[in-house]
Amino acid sequence: MSAPLLEVKDLRVEFPTRRGTLVAVDGASLAIAPGEILGVVGESGAGKSLTGMAIIGLIEPPGRIAAGEIRLESERIDGLPYEQMRRIRGRRIGAIFQDPLTSLNPLFTIGEQLTETILAHLEVTPAEALARALALLAEVGIPAPRARIGHYPHQFSGGMRQRVVIALALAAEPRLIIADEPTTALDVSIQAQIIALLKRLAREHGTAVMLITHDMGVIAETADRVAVMYAGRIAEIGPVRDVIHAPRHPYTAGLMGSIPKLGQGAGKKRGRLVQIEGAMPRLNAIPAGCAFNPRCPRRFERCLAERPELIAIGTTDAACWLYADGPR
Repeated sequence: MSAPLLEVKDLRVEFPTRRGTLVAVDGASLAIAPGEILGVVGESGAGKSLTGMAIIGLIEPPGRIAAGEIRLESERIDGLPYEQMRRIRGRRIGAIFQDPLTSLNPLFTIGEQLTETILAHLEVTPAEALARALALLAEVGIPAPRARIGHYPHQFSGGMRQRVVIALALAAEPRLIIADEPTTALDVSIQAQIIALLKRLAREHGTAVMLITHDMGVIAETADRVAVMYAGRIAEIGPVRDVIHAPRHPYTAGLMGSIPKLGQGAGKKRGRLVQIEGAMPRLNAIPAGCAFNPRCPRRFERCLAERPELIAIGTTDAACWLYADGPR
């Protein structure tokens, strides 16, 4: 992998409460190279979206980054003053969120929103901003962009609104895009088009993409590498093919086993899908040792007392004591 565009080291996100401090992201580390798509997957509450929000600098108080480092092109960006981070957000980091209606202002046309963003971050004239807005709409697949640029968000379908959000994220030519569940509310055909668009952006523009989702199908189709999160920690990280076809962490194996497999012949017996017993622990009740140990079918005594760090097993890293003495 080439030199990383984004580096996150030992990130810790906390939420102080009257009953104590809740740790939502606990020591997460990851890196993304230029032109690479890193998928981040896990159940609801795993810390995926909070990790992305921490990178963008949008953790809502009283939440805070309590420890760790976030570096963009070797420059540390965690803890920057609000105005300085606001200039980075949009210019060097773009964001795509799940619901396009929350990202678009219903009172302004999409052309006004695009040109305003371009003028805020790039040194161009209004005419050049308009030309760039039209080019962006064409790039993300909006038909007849010159006719549609004067339309309001409610005049677009859900898939088209998400394309407009992607155009907004690309408006200032950012080096990194945080895409948080960008295809969840879309039908399968539109999902495929958005996935193809993200892959083309990474390939042609060298944009690094952090794709946050709970859908392993989207990860398999889109990502180069995948990080599996559980209870605010990274359980496994590695090349997407290796993690999908040969998962090392029991939690990852459970996620893979819960996906229905197509192509079984009529005469073949269909077994039951794997079920992960239990549920993700609450932030105020994360168990000692490995956070997954209450649900793990392969736990042993060490798992109950000591927290495992990521251990290299071939091309992947897994936070599991099963590999403390080498691959099994």
